[in-house]
Amino acid sequence: MSANYSSKHGIVGRSPMELFMLFTDLRNFEKMVPANIDASISADFDHLSASMKGISIGVRVAERLPYSKIVFESEQSPFDFRITVNLTDLGGNRTDFSIDFDAQLSGIYKMLIGNKINQALDQIVDSLVQASAHI
Repeated sequence: MSANYSSKHGIVGRSPMELFMLFTDLRNFEKMVPANIDASISADFDHLSASMKGISIGVRVAERLPYSKIVFESEQSPFDFRITVNLTDLGGNRTDFSIDFDAQLSGIYKMLIGNKINQALDQIVDSLVQASAHI
């Protein structure tokens, strides 16, 4: 069953190039996991594997459109998904940032995580906006 989720848009105080460079290298995600999270994560430039509470998820970069879009796709995961990071240059080191998440969720997954996906996407946007406000 196909499910589509979109985050809100946020204005991040960084250039699209800076954000693109942060999100395009999956090794950066490995460094972002808080120490109090009990997860096993390994990454290289194009692939990331994570395991937490018995659930393993793999992600690979499927497309890079410099400074405007990065597409991630699932790889060896419990369900198929696609994440698109959208970057729109607003000038003056400001970027309109948003995330689209498309997934093939079975009824049980949709029930378990469906309502939390938009919240998580919005939290990512809010975190980037807040972090860039202090720079």
